[in-house]
Amino acid sequence: MRFDYYNPTQLTFGAGSISRLGEVTAKYGKRALLVTGGGSVKRSGTFDRAVKSLEAAGLSVFECAGVEPNPKITSVKRGATIARENDCDVVVALGGGSTMDASKVIAASVLYDGDPWDMIFHGQENVHVPTEALPLITIPTLAATGSEANNGAVISNEDTQEKSFVKADCLYPKAALLDPELTLSVPKNQTSYGVCDLITHVTEGYLNSTDTTPIQDRFAEGVILTAMEYGPKAIADGSDLEAREQVQWAATLALNGWVQAGGGSTGYPVHMMEHTVSAYHDITHAAGLAIINPAWMRFAAKTNTAKFVQFSERIFGLKSNGPDDLDCALAGIDRFETFLKSIGCPTRFSELGIDDKLIETYAKETLRIINDGNGNLPGVPLMSEQDIIDVLKAAL
Repeated sequence: MRFDYYNPTQLTFGAGSISRLGEVTAKYGKRALLVTGGGSVKRSGTFDRAVKSLEAAGLSVFECAGVEPNPKITSVKRGATIARENDCDVVVALGGGSTMDASKVIAASVLYDGDPWDMIFHGQENVHVPTEALPLITIPTLAATGSEANNGAVISNEDTQEKSFVKADCLYPKAALLDPELTLSVPKNQTSYGVCDLITHVTEGYLNSTDTTPIQDRFAEGVILTAMEYGPKAIADGSDLEAREQVQWAATLALNGWVQAGGGSTGYPVHMMEHTVSAYHDITHAAGLAIINPAWMRFAAKTNTAKFVQFSERIFGLKSNGPDDLDCALAGIDRFETFLKSIGCPTRFSELGIDDKLIETYAKETLRIINDGNGNLPGVPLMSEQDIIDVLKAAL
């Protein structure tokens, strides 16, 4: 087991943490670009609280509103323009994963003279991996993506129907204020999707890693079990602050690199397939994950049976006849799919009105954007074009 673990983001966790926004942000700049999404932060009063805290600390605030779910590169360009025109020296992301992802790329785009789409890995010959960005402060209002404390972002290009990612150390937020009170107003469906999203982040690393990280496996299983225990409570009663706290912390831990350290994860095939599908249909990211993940699991369990048996035993308490017990592995996947249904997630494309017409296109596009050099999608096991087609058909 060999690894480097690096995460410089300062985390401040707890109800009421947003009151410290100005104090924290003032360490990094005086002219803040405040990036927001579709308007829920204004309706809830969170926006006013953020502005009040920033201005009380002596900062000038310039807004970039309207970042979409599946954030678009046009919003990134618009935000970078606002930041340049107003000499902003710090970026504040107030919203969900889409707002935080867009803010990361905005922060880098301000210091880049080229097209921001150059930074997004989409199969081009030369990727511009950013090395500098304005300092970023994140305040998540939805427990889901973990973007508040990692160095990745996913952006869509509506003109080319592409959706992909960028990762760079300069994109780590300087600080994240995790205030579970801000998630109390999140509706049931978005809470459900957040639980699915965070669990998928963990299962992707857990099921595509080596078998030499028992501590990290236990970390991963702990995050999954916590999300499965407290997620339904938060869905049933959005005002349950304890449940919101546990889901918030689970979402952050799911993708800040800690539970994946040392696992040598070979890829995130479920995410990569979902990115392609949602680039064409603009569906909710976690809805796509809920549909594709169980189908991929059934495919992967045939060759990585022992890890899925472990998942079934430790997460669902099933008893196996040994590490090669495929029936036990598949039974655990069935239980997992049942859980996703129970919290209101779709588990078939047909539930979203998506048919099989473009399945071959999805497979080709996924492999065009990312492959191992031999035409396979990275993961355990590697996936050929036909494998991707078969998994997506199984999810219809």
